[in-house]
Amino acid sequence: MAKINYQLNNNIPAFKNFFGIVIILIIAFILNSRIENLQGGTALSLSLWLGIAFGAVLQRSRFCFYCLSRDFIELKNAKGLLGIVVALIIGTLGYHLIFGAFLIDPIAPRLPPNAHIAPVSWVLVLGSFSFGLGMAIAGSCISAQLYRLGEGLLSAFIAFIGIIFGFVLAFLSWNFFYLKAIQQAPLIWFPHYLGYKGSVVLQITLLIFLALLLFKFHKKQKENNKIQKWWEIKWPTYVGGILVALIATIAFLRVTPLGVTAEIGSIARTSAGYLNILPARLEGLDTLRGCLTIVKETFWSNNGLFIFGLVLGSFALATFSGDFKIQIPKIKESVRSFVGGILMGFGSMIALGCTVGTLLSGIMAASLSGWIFLIFCGAGLYLGWLIRKKYKFN
Repeated sequence: MAKINYQLNNNIPAFKNFFGIVIILIIAFILNSRIENLQGGTALSLSLWLGIAFGAVLQRSRFCFYCLSRDFIELKNAKGLLGIVVALIIGTLGYHLIFGAFLIDPIAPRLPPNAHIAPVSWVLVLGSFSFGLGMAIAGSCISAQLYRLGEGLLSAFIAFIGIIFGFVLAFLSWNFFYLKAIQQAPLIWFPHYLGYKGSVVLQITLLIFLALLLFKFHKKQKENNKIQKWWEIKWPTYVGGILVALIATIAFLRVTPLGVTAEIGSIARTSAGYLNILPARLEGLDTLRGCLTIVKETFWSNNGLFIFGLVLGSFALATFSGDFKIQIPKIKESVRSFVGGILMGFGSMIALGCTVGTLLSGIMAASLSGWIFLIFCGAGLYLGWLIRKKYKFN
């Protein structure tokens, strides 16, 4: 009997570890009861649960674009970035299966509904670069700021204040960008030129080539011999990538493609409008695709519940695994978070999304805009990493 008790005590988390899971289940079921009878209640409910699942996956697999890129730059550890490639490959296959249900023949100019296919112009390049630079300075992309908020990282609040400021700056300059470049910019969707089969072949070929490059530069890492309980062990990033792709495919089929900036941008747009600092008209913005902002007229929204669920899901798994810890930022970290947030907010607004919306959902949707975001966001990220290293911003 003593032996059995010893095994139980060493393999089953203490009851307090279930606190976060109990809390989010209570909150989720209360919200469910409030929204299920509203118009679009099924989609709202699904958005909440998908957000919870997404936050849990991000937290357990450390699915942060900056962190995984930093591991590759500093340690030549390509495993994290390969996990992102896995997500893109599976997501590409899932999206193309859905495309056939939405649009039998991919004939221009028809596009699948809601797919994140953004105009290709120098504005997209600028937005992508700004976002990459911002997430390097802030230390996390927007989705990672959300899941780290669930882990108790209070500097995420400062980053989000900066992100809102960045959105407002982008709104003030939007009409210039739209009239000079975006209005005439093409929407380039690979199936228009190659059909669905050709699009899949092109995408998978590019992603396999990217994976081979990462393998080439990868160095074997030292084994971590630290003994951990099963609930403390982080999931391999490829597991996170598989689950992210499945969540993305379900979201695209049932609600809308993954994205985390629409609600934040809508709050910024509504607040700026209330303060009368927005232009009288934001030319063409509401006709485009991506993580679009609207003037909020209701508390509930699909994207709002999704990102709320993301934080809840992260909190639940962080308390379960023992990762939750209130982290009060120092002044230097607060300044970094704010400045990085401004750059991320500005970049994600003019690029019509971030690493989740424009990059993940865009590449899965076979949009050239997603690939452009990947390239120039990566360039901005590398510059931001160099700045952090030179000025010791860690």
